[in-house]
Amino acid sequence: MKKVIVIAVAVVLAGAMLPLSVAKLKSYDRTVDVKGLCEKEVKADKVIWPLTYKVMGNDLSAALSEVDADNERIMSFLRKGGIADADITVKAPVISDKYANEYGNNDRVYRYLCTCVITVCTSEVDKVLSLQTGLSELMKGGVVLTANDWENQTQYKFEALNDIKPEMIEEATANAREAARKFAQDSGSRLGKIKSATQGTFSIEDRDTNTPYIKKVRVVTYVTYYLNR
Repeated sequence: MKKVIVIAVAVVLAGAMLPLSVAKLKSYDRTVDVKGLCEKEVKADKVIWPLTYKVMGNDLSAALSEVDADNERIMSFLRKGGIADADITVKAPVISDKYANEYGNNDRVYRYLCTCVITVCTSEVDKVLSLQTGLSELMKGGVVLTANDWENQTQYKFEALNDIKPEMIEEATANAREAARKFAQDSGSRLGKIKSATQGTFSIEDRDTNTPYIKKVRVVTYVTYYLNR
């Protein structure tokens, strides 16, 4: 009989505790999803600058001699501006012969067209920016540079992302927590622990079309917090 009474009491106590357990479980279902944003403007730390020019003529040997002379003019210009030889690559000229093109016509003034590219790849971004403002010096020397060559666009890159990642993630997470705290306050709740968190992908874009050497770095974190009553 006593055993039966003990079992009955246990069942009653379990039944009394069940609503409390359910209430506790439901409290853990109350969450808020927030996003934290961090943006920074940084200066490019690497530049790839192709200088494209063309030489035309009817005598291939003479045209190639002019290519050599223009290469030396460009190299001298770059060295004078502080660019090291190790950061300069001279590509062999691409030669087009209108007589060898069966789809072309032969009414052009010059038979040969030599397209040449000298590429600067360096971390000396400021030196390149300074040289770009002085390109008229090369043109006055007879080097015909090609503008807006879609195949050889100047590229500015930011490669020190790992150096600023921790700081940006910390700031984005802090912004997410502040947003969650404000939501909890407005809803009459208390902000609890983090349920889950996801770091978004970092993106690096030009700040605008006029200053491509200024980059905008952006990251968004996604955090879910528990809300306590």
